[in-house]
Amino acid sequence: MIEKLVTEIEEKYQQLNDELSDPATVNDRRHFAEVAKAHADLQPANNLVGEYREAQRSLAEAEEILSGDGGVDQDMREFLKEEIRVSKEKMELLAGQIREAMIEPDPNDAKDVIIEIRSGAGGDEAALFAADLLRMYQRHAERRQLKTEILSSSPSEMGGFKEVIMEVSGKGAYSIFKYESGVHRVQRIPVTESGGRIHTSTATVAVLPEAEEVEVDLDPADVRVDIFRSSGPGGQSVNTTDSAVRLTHEPTGLVVSMQDEKSQLQNKIAAMKVLKARLYEMKLAAQQKEMADARKSMVGSGDRSQKIRTYNFPQGRVTDHRAGLTLHKLEAVLQGDIDDFTEALAAQDRAEQLKAGV
Repeated sequence: MIEKLVTEIEEKYQQLNDELSDPATVNDRRHFAEVAKAHADLQPANNLVGEYREAQRSLAEAEEILSGDGGVDQDMREFLKEEIRVSKEKMELLAGQIREAMIEPDPNDAKDVIIEIRSGAGGDEAALFAADLLRMYQRHAERRQLKTEILSSSPSEMGGFKEVIMEVSGKGAYSIFKYESGVHRVQRIPVTESGGRIHTSTATVAVLPEAEEVEVDLDPADVRVDIFRSSGPGGQSVNTTDSAVRLTHEPTGLVVSMQDEKSQLQNKIAAMKVLKARLYEMKLAAQQKEMADARKSMVGSGDRSQKIRTYNFPQGRVTDHRAGLTLHKLEAVLQGDIDDFTEALAAQDRAEQLKAGV
């Protein structure tokens, strides 16, 4: 399996080298930039492949000498056995590094994020817990030198939040917070509980990469233009020239007609503006639906049983149920020290990608 991957990397790297030296690529600035980026992205994996091939050659050479008919004394035999052992270990290590180097990075990792926190089951106590999570994320952002801004909030009567939405901006914001999406569960004695009983409450967190500005790229080849004669109320002729314009955007079926302007060109320009605005609205609606679907999949119903992490105050521990990791440092976690969870979940994510992919 690793041999197939190594060969694929070698062939792809050579292909990119050939493309970079091709005059046709050099003369096409956009294509040249794409090929140069792909070449740079593949360089680390190709370097590892070079080391892998060198270890492979050393192994083959040592095995050949050891199995040959020529006289090999005992000291040389031991030396060759050690060389074989070291080469095999190095190849095994490099194989893992090559597989990891070929994991596709998450295209959203560098983006800013929107973090939405909502109180779930538990009434006032859930709202107070939502406020705790907000402070935890603000402090974690500070530790990572990221900027935060509250975009909207719905405070509760006791000082918590029914809902709060925060933007986190800075290098790698999404990669830092993306594992926080889901249902967070807290077990503690609420301030309103006079009997000292432990209650369980929840808050849901959705971490969404900030959407890029919607752009409408209108290809004139996709627009059918029909010209017809403008007419006033009751069919009365407005003018005697064919100045009215009907635009049909064939990929979407959108139709815009314009006849209010005096000239065909003016009507066409006005119709094109309306068409672009409607296409923008369609793309924006599709983007918003995609974000809504992502949000729904992240937080589920917010029920106590749907949890990604439990914060247990009586025992001073925090357990992440996805990573199977429990830390007995609740106060530190609530002060923003969540790196252990992020690193464990990132390692688990990489392991799953390796298992499923390469």
